[in-house]
Amino acid sequence: MTDEEIKQKLTSEQYHVMRDSGTEAPFSGRYWDEHAKGMYKCANCGQELFSSNTKFDSGTGWPSFSDPVNLENVELVPDNSLGMHRTEVRCKKCGSHLGHVFDDGPADKGGKRYCINSVCLELKKEKEEK
Repeated sequence: MTDEEIKQKLTSEQYHVMRDSGTEAPFSGRYWDEHAKGMYKCANCGQELFSSNTKFDSGTGWPSFSDPVNLENVELVPDNSLGMHRTEVRCKKCGSHLGHVFDDGPADKGGKRYCINSVCLELKKEKEEK
């Protein structure tokens, strides 16, 4: 997709976060307190990124996951902006900024916390059985 096509597809907030590496305000995104089961996909390209099975409440105000659905679906990039060292998480398929990964996640799940902006995600909910 060209940059112009991406601008037409995404909201201005999504574009700011996903293409300009911005951040949404904590506790403001639609998925930070979501508990439905399903698959979280990239809002830009539809790549599967995170399963609800790895989502946990980190208390940070952003959706947090212990693992991506497949490590090959995300790219981890050193980020030394804002006077600190962090690791940026990008969608490997389209290059969109998603958030950052930290080493303060649940120890019983590998210790990682993928802190992801809600605007970068689309949740495909599992169908409920009747």
